[in-house]
Amino acid sequence: MSFPSSGFPVRAVIFDWAGTMVDFGCMAPVRALIEVFAAEGLELSEAEARADMGKAKLDHLRAILAQPGVAARWAAAKGATAGEGEVLALYERLELAMAAAAARSAQLIPGAAQVARELKALGVRIGSGTGYTRAMMAPILAAAAQQGYSPEVVVCAGETPSGRPAPLMAWKALIELDAWPAEACIKVDDAPVGMAEGKAAGCWTVGLAASGNEMGLDPQAYNALPEAERKARLAEAERALRAAGADFVIEDVSQLMPLVHEIAGRIAAS
Repeated sequence: MSFPSSGFPVRAVIFDWAGTMVDFGCMAPVRALIEVFAAEGLELSEAEARADMGKAKLDHLRAILAQPGVAARWAAAKGATAGEGEVLALYERLELAMAAAAARSAQLIPGAAQVARELKALGVRIGSGTGYTRAMMAPILAAAAQQGYSPEVVVCAGETPSGRPAPLMAWKALIELDAWPAEACIKVDDAPVGMAEGKAAGCWTVGLAASGNEMGLDPQAYNALPEAERKARLAEAERALRAAGADFVIEDVSQLMPLVHEIAGRIAAS
């Protein structure tokens, strides 16, 4: 494979945010969604909130309201199914709830800043994409910078014509980074929809089984799991990520660098 310039074979890494670099367990969006639905008098389960995680939040709301159980409860409570007007009204409230929840859950996942430093030392460009809007991301970006993580590019929901699983957010990040070809770049994400995005973009894909939405536990709950249950849940998360297109699956971002070097070797040999 030919490269635009000499150097390390991996040109760029595009990271997701919640469940990947911040917010172990991807807790902020779940809490915000449950809060917004509760204000409407509807109980939303954590499983229902997590089912379509990783999509742009407007698309995420549409998907939640299309779930048969949620749709039935909404119709029973409101006398009619939710239309686009109801979706937009929920979304307006969700933006505020998400910004508040995200600000409370902006702690970097252990190892995230170190991985970013090591990638930069190799000359690898660092981009990111998220299902959060720019307004939702504002407190996270500030908090992450204070903790030592500031990717060169941040692509937010609504900044491309289509969100995940479309490859457009990944492509936008690569264009802004001037990183090509896509097969010399890596997408890292905790959600299956992020694996689908990376695969559609032509990137290598690395899924995170422990820190993200598929596990869905904060650090305390995750560390408290009995070993057998932890292994079983990790295996289940890995199956979901691989089914969506993950080339590799690790527990969390702290384990990424050996894979970066392995992928670099495969790129150089191709």
